[in-house]
Amino acid sequence: MKITYRIYLALVAVAILTACSIVNKAKENGINIFTIQQDKDFGAQVAAEIDGNPTEYPLLDSASYKEIYAYVYKVRNNILNSGKVTHKDDFKWRVRIIKDDSTLNAFCTPGGYIYVYTGLLKFLDSEDQFAGVLGHEIGHADMRHSTRQMTKLYGVQMLLDVIAGDRKQIKEITAGIVGLKFSREHETEADQRSVEYLCPTAYNADAGAAFFEKINALGGAKQPEFLSTHPNPTNRIEHFKNAKTTLGCAGNQGFKTEYQQMLTNLKKPRTRF
Repeated sequence: MKITYRIYLALVAVAILTACSIVNKAKENGINIFTIQQDKDFGAQVAAEIDGNPTEYPLLDSASYKEIYAYVYKVRNNILNSGKVTHKDDFKWRVRIIKDDSTLNAFCTPGGYIYVYTGLLKFLDSEDQFAGVLGHEIGHADMRHSTRQMTKLYGVQMLLDVIAGDRKQIKEITAGIVGLKFSREHETEADQRSVEYLCPTAYNADAGAAFFEKINALGGAKQPEFLSTHPNPTNRIEHFKNAKTTLGCAGNQGFKTEYQQMLTNLKKPRTRF
């Protein structure tokens, strides 16, 4: 009996040490110890915080901008229906547009809640370019980069508190998600996914490179601050183009006319009844 009890204690000790080791590795290396459901719950909490804060995140009303949202969802569906999105049927993949013409950015929370700034929409020239950027953001969520990176930054317990509805933590985490700086490895992986998602479609699979080509044309002083921690834009352009060649992607459509019509509709004054 004493031997059995000692074995039991030893097993408990090993279990505790193993759990601590997993958590420490998660914080140090970005290993994801969260479940798919926890990604979804986490993303829903962050999305609720964003949607409920119109002063900081002025979202375009989906009823007033029906044609804009229909267009954006069409592009999203083209990506999701490529057959390459791992968590296509697991995550929400809901899209919202933030009215801020000065911000050239988009982001995607865990669980697939996608936010696009009007500044980015107006910065791009064609539908395939938008699809390339959208594919990149979907790639981050699909590969679950956010929960891996946030675990490293904030620790497991804080994220679990957010999932449980801790209001004090949600605001801080939301700000962290919006301005999240992924590792260079994660950015490269999301670029690769963008090409893979677009490859089976009619789009130019390397169209995500156009954003960085336009950024380079602006010059260093005018580049968005968040790119300072990202891989070099020139290297990313090369990666997009090399990946398209390696995968043998045949699509070559930009759908520029359709995109410009969307931008025209975006600029129209709206009255909500």
